[in-house]
Amino acid sequence: VQLQASGGGLVQPGGSLRLSCAASGFTLDYYPIGWFRQVPGKEREGVSCLSNDGSTYYADSVKGRFTISRDNAKNTVYLQMNSLKPEDTAVYYCATSNLYGSSAFCVALLNKEEFGSWGQGTLVTVSS
Repeated sequence: VQLQASGGGLVQPGGSLRLSCAASGFTLDYYPIGWFRQVPGKEREGVSCLSNDGSTYYADSVKGRFTISRDNAKNTVYLQMNSLKPEDTAVYYCATSNLYGSSAFCVALLNKEEFGSWGQGTLVTVSS
């Protein structure tokens, strides 16, 4: 099971980025896929999650600005990030788990209780 996040970069406040999470070794529509972020020296923060039944979950800090979606044909999950703020600056990771029910993992991720398995992250920097 491998997950690879990409799409990060430098963007001005108010700008947009789309992150991608490519899966290999498994079919991701059978599993929940979540995004969390981390700033060095700070705790991880669950950002968003997509369960295998299509339910979506968002942290309060990103509701209305971020959208999670899935392209089964490409075995990829996306995180569209709009109206970015400097406080969104972090390394973003995509994660999954086969140890929990799909919705349970998403709830646990957003509650910072469980982060499952993740791959290399991608850096998002929001700065003018």
